[in-house]
Amino acid sequence: MSYVLSTRSLELAQTLVRMNTVSANSNLELIDFARDHLAGLGVRSRLTYNADKTKANLFATLGAGKKAGVIVSGHTDTVPWDGQDWSVDPLSATVQDWPQGGHDGEAVHAEPRLYGRGSADMKSFIAIALANAERFLESESPFAVHFAFSYDEEVGCFGVKEMIADMKDQGIKPLACIVGEPTLMVPAIAHKGVYRYRCCVRGKEAHSSLTPQSVNAIEMAARVVGKLRDMAEGFERDEPRYAGFDVPFSTASVGQFHGGIADNVVPRDAEFRYEFRDLPTADAQQMQKELRGYASRIEAGMKKVAPDAGFSFETICEIPSFLTTAEDPVTRLAQRLANESRTTLVAFGTEAGIFKNAGIPTVVCGPGSINQAHQPDEYVTLEQLARCEQFLRGLAATKEIR
Repeated sequence: MSYVLSTRSLELAQTLVRMNTVSANSNLELIDFARDHLAGLGVRSRLTYNADKTKANLFATLGAGKKAGVIVSGHTDTVPWDGQDWSVDPLSATVQDWPQGGHDGEAVHAEPRLYGRGSADMKSFIAIALANAERFLESESPFAVHFAFSYDEEVGCFGVKEMIADMKDQGIKPLACIVGEPTLMVPAIAHKGVYRYRCCVRGKEAHSSLTPQSVNAIEMAARVVGKLRDMAEGFERDEPRYAGFDVPFSTASVGQFHGGIADNVVPRDAEFRYEFRDLPTADAQQMQKELRGYASRIEAGMKKVAPDAGFSFETICEIPSFLTTAEDPVTRLAQRLANESRTTLVAFGTEAGIFKNAGIPTVVCGPGSINQAHQPDEYVTLEQLARCEQFLRGLAATKEIR
């Protein structure tokens, strides 16, 4: 089947990619653009802000007065590109034909790609939704469509929680949600959770010749890191496999470790950051409870030397795992719209679990591949964008969800 991408969708995708909405920055340029675009069509947007009003979510209903319908969900923030080796400007949103083939007499053909940070993850999905907003408004479908564009997904899915709380306050009860993360337009029905924490260790400093009078924060932290490693090995060895995931068991890992000021000073402070990625059938909060229990037992001995020594834990983010079924009506809808008989599982976290935990049946399906996301020279093929446009136009014409 051939797919054709509209000029308007490509232009809007390029426009959004050229906006620098790295999570450390404000996303208001993109949100204001989307709000104004929808206002030009007579659609009112509802914005919910972060504490200092530098970032916002946008929620808009296209087809007011119709039955509650399907959320089209995307996040507006991107990861940074510092230190990556890009061959194009990450904000250029350039379209290039990438040569393929050409080996041993094979024909060379070109695959047009849109390059830029967020092209795959996941501004193009938002752009195509906006480009087809008028089609949703003019549709004879009995269902409304809701646009839900969030902030700070990349750093912990913080914005979407505020948006869902506001939806509940407003009495909005959508029938389903499609999260447009890059799945190569194959509906995804499961992903692992992502739970990240920081552990700060307070010891007691001393000259390194007087170690019995001290509590070495690095060494105490290392014991907990060792426990975390033991847990990870236990998941790999003992946990029932979940077929379909690249890594079919839960994982645990340390991402950062800091501590110490000099070779001859027993360190008073240390800090490390770690994560659990739990299968949908596992329980990351129970994993965290086990680790904290181990730290508490170590802490008892530390306090005998220094009463104020010990461990403190801080939650960085808790993104729940996601699990639905191939038989769920929203999954079957996504398969029909994508012209796909398959479903898939994805390794990365999304907002899908948060929507589902709020009682909204959800599926993940969007253009591009996660293999290109977060990478230098991130791209999405125009063929994938065209498939996404056909998908969303099909959604606009949907008469039933079954």
